Amino acid sequence: MNTSITKDTQSARLLSLNTGMPLDVEWNGKSVYTGFIKTPSSEPLHISSDGIEQDGQGDLKNHGGPDKAACVYSADHYPWWTEQMNRPFEAGAFGENFTVHGLQEQNVCIGDTYQIGTATVQVSQPRQPCFKLSAHLERSEMILRVRDTGYSGFYFRVLIPGTIQAGDTFTWLKREGNGTTIADCNRVLYGEKGDTPALRQLLDEPALAKSLHKHLSKRLAD
Repeated sequence: MNTSITKDTQSARLLSLNTGMPLDVEWNGKSVYTGFIKTPSSEPLHISSDGIEQDGQGDLKNHGGPDKAACVYSADHYPWWTEQMNRPFEAGAFGENFTVHGLQEQNVCIGDTYQIGTATVQVSQPRQPCFKLSAHLERSEMILRVRDTGYSGFYFRVLIPGTIQAGDTFTWLKREGNGTTIADCNRVLYGEKGDTPALRQLLDEPALAKSLHKHLSKRLAD
């Protein structure tokens, strides 16, 4: 549980705003329709509960929607990935809309609410890596590596639509909930099984994305 706002969170900034429309890519001999490939935008863009203009998802069942209006990833992790994988990482490499500085999994909580540009956004859940990350980076082990490191990223929902652009700073407004960090969420998702106190606390977070709440609630019935 995180009950304080760190210096890094207070100085958080949007380094790159990345968008991309769905297209067909090849992976393991198959064609995959995906909006994973994002490129930086140099212009201000509108963001709402429907997402960011000039951006889209190929799999609307598992991606997008009001609780996943923008995918966020910390560029603070990029040096580690570069060292581990011996390759450079550019903004948008993890399929994120927001490449940020200062918002990391251990200091961001479900329900944290920020002003960015003229929009107000709120943390809703961790980003759960899928095979498209492996396909884009051409490394089959990426899903497990993201889970093991906890460098997952997370999602914003949009409370107040507005205009955003690269270089904007994040102003923390409030926390709706009990201080469950994204790192805590990842431990519940991947490191625990069954009915645990951490699971109960996560399910008690009022700002937790509905789909993830439904998914995790099934553990209580097992």
